[in-house]
Amino acid sequence: MAIELIPLATATLKVGQPIKLGDVGIGTRLVAEILSAEWDGDRIKAKQIGTAAADWPLIGTDGVGRLDVRSTLQTHDGAVIYVRYEGRSTSGADGSTLYTSPLFETASPEYAWLNKIQAVAKGRITPGAQTLVYEIYEVR
Repeated sequence: MAIELIPLATATLKVGQPIKLGDVGIGTRLVAEILSAEWDGDRIKAKQIGTAAADWPLIGTDGVGRLDVRSTLQTHDGAVIYVRYEGRSTSGADGSTLYTSPLFETASPEYAWLNKIQAVAKGRITPGAQTLVYEIYEVR
């Protein structure tokens, strides 16, 4: 059985300077606020609403980041969508690559299809940058 990836959106996130909690016994915990997010795709165009949006990554002793992100979006036509995702990140001299698995919740009839899908994404952020760009796909 083959996996099909259907383009969903390109998401551009502006992130704040991470707050470092330090070693919490199982790795280094950070809190990185998401200052803004824009999703642009053929089936969804949305922007982040509210300020309760962040990543709570845990950087393991192996150097692998474990992502834990939550955000609320509002589409160009007014629908509200909650998105959350976990994933992994790896860092190198040229930046970090992030692999995630977004899930969605919405009460909007026009976007109810999002409640039924699994998405995957690959993102990239360069050292010192505050902009993260994801390419997001629906898995079929």
